Amino acid sequence: MIQLDFYGTLVAASLVLLLGRGLVTRVACLRNYNIPEPVAGGLVVALALLVSRTFDIEVRFDTSLQTPLMLAFFATIGLSADFASLKKGGRVVGVFLLAVAGLLIVQNAMGIGLATMLGLDPLMGLLTGSITLSGGHGTGAAWGTVFSEKYGLASASELAIASATFGLVLGGLIGGPVARLLIKRVQVPGCHTQEAPRLPKGFEQPNKERSITPFSFIETLALIAVSLLVGNLLNGLLQGTALELPTFVCVLFIGVVLRNGLSALGLYQVFEREVSVLGNVSLSLFLAIALMSLKLWDLAALALPIFIILAAQALVMALFAIFVTFRIMGRNYDAAVLAAGHCGFGLGATPTAIANMQAVTQRYGPSQIAFLVVPMVGAFFIDIINVIVIKLYLALPFFAVT
Repeated sequence: MIQLDFYGTLVAASLVLLLGRGLVTRVACLRNYNIPEPVAGGLVVALALLVSRTFDIEVRFDTSLQTPLMLAFFATIGLSADFASLKKGGRVVGVFLLAVAGLLIVQNAMGIGLATMLGLDPLMGLLTGSITLSGGHGTGAAWGTVFSEKYGLASASELAIASATFGLVLGGLIGGPVARLLIKRVQVPGCHTQEAPRLPKGFEQPNKERSITPFSFIETLALIAVSLLVGNLLNGLLQGTALELPTFVCVLFIGVVLRNGLSALGLYQVFEREVSVLGNVSLSLFLAIALMSLKLWDLAALALPIFIILAAQALVMALFAIFVTFRIMGRNYDAAVLAAGHCGFGLGATPTAIANMQAVTQRYGPSQIAFLVVPMVGAFFIDIINVIVIKLYLALPFFAVT
């Protein structure tokens, strides 16, 4: 067994990103279908590690950096959100929330229905629905414990982690192709018209050059650090209360308060270009570590009926994005980018959604409304709505505790 320490893992993650960049640049199908660079590089490494197990070689990574990177990314999302911009997205956020809520209901209905047809416990269907797909690893692990202790479902936590991993992989793979299909139907702003192309902001085009200085870089780094510190303290205070929220939501909230509070008091204006640079670095490294450390053999070990349910869920997500999300969001370029983002956090997580949208906007041009709406819904609202939907399903008669 090869055990990589903190530094070795950081080097490996950097190399994965370089590998992903090289693959997307040189392999036409990856570029044409807008596969995010961290997903391309990370999956190649994960597959290589899967093959290495047949030769009794196992590589383990130090993933201690993964959570801080994810939290830093959400801090930059908060620091990028000013109230003036949020007002612009009010109606669009509401409509997108309807699409998100609709998917949660469909995912659970699909999971329960297929589980029942295949002779499985309906709880397994619920666990392979919105709990792990829209909810991700954290939500899956939490509900897996509940299902084991309260409902007596064996191996619920293991099933939850494997299902969430499957969703993370598929969420990063289907978003780009879905967007490519939809973009063929719309007019991309600035293409073949006299309309001036929209200038990119924030996270829309991560490879765009941005002028920064060492001191301003330190200022932005300090804001991110304060968001992490206070966000974690807030999360600790809310633990066990009715207001308990995931840590990343608390960190994002503190980022929003810092950005708008300092601005309102006239003390400091957040330097968005630097926030986006640090946010993109955090996002890329987080995804690289998450994907290269995937234990694909856990997915291979899934029982065939569970694999059938998850494959069907991925197909449903793609169809929902095409026929529901795209249509109710306006059938335009922004709607296509939103559909790609919905695939990302509808099967995986908000960072995957952002990576999907970046892969699209890097090629076709910016979509400011998509990068305003998706982080808000994916971070703030989806967990709240998901809990409500899950509890409504658990209230059905055949989920009664015996």
